[in-house]
Amino acid sequence: MSKIDAEELRIEKLRKEHDISGFQCYERELVQFLQEDALEQYDKKLSVTFLCFLEETNELVGYISLRNDRIDLIGNLKYYFHQKGVNYKSLPALKIGKLAVDNGFLRKGIGTLLVAFAYEKAKHISEQLSGCRFLTVDAKRNIDASKDSINFYEKLSFKTLKERKQGSTPMYLDLLQR
Repeated sequence: MSKIDAEELRIEKLRKEHDISGFQCYERELVQFLQEDALEQYDKKLSVTFLCFLEETNELVGYISLRNDRIDLIGNLKYYFHQKGVNYKSLPALKIGKLAVDNGFLRKGIGTLLVAFAYEKAKHISEQLSGCRFLTVDAKRNIDASKDSINFYEKLSFKTLKERKQGSTPMYLDLLQR
């Protein structure tokens, strides 16, 4: 199977009625989040999870969970924004809390389409609802380069906020510079 186009997909907000039992991901933590925590986080107003289905077969091929965030302006970012007359300590953002693609659909462009979906949500927030300057994510480095999410986000123009050797690396995409 080659790349999947956006027109072949349908994205819906996760509901109790959705069958998510067949979702498989190499990262067990992402499956557990979807099956055990996503609905509870929605009920507690902590995040919203969107499911991505292949329209033709109704297969669950991926998901993305979004939440509010902020970027603290320190170092180069503080200087950059102060030069532009933005004198705040932090700026609002929309965060990709979780993003996962089913093992059977890796390398088909679904992750990229889900990030584009998040970008459009962030733009909508910034234009229609409230301030939102960035799309953020805590990306993970993986020994297997094909599963390294830092490289994935860099290819989508995200920049590293703070370099870390272990754990996750905070990254951002400025909505006004894309």
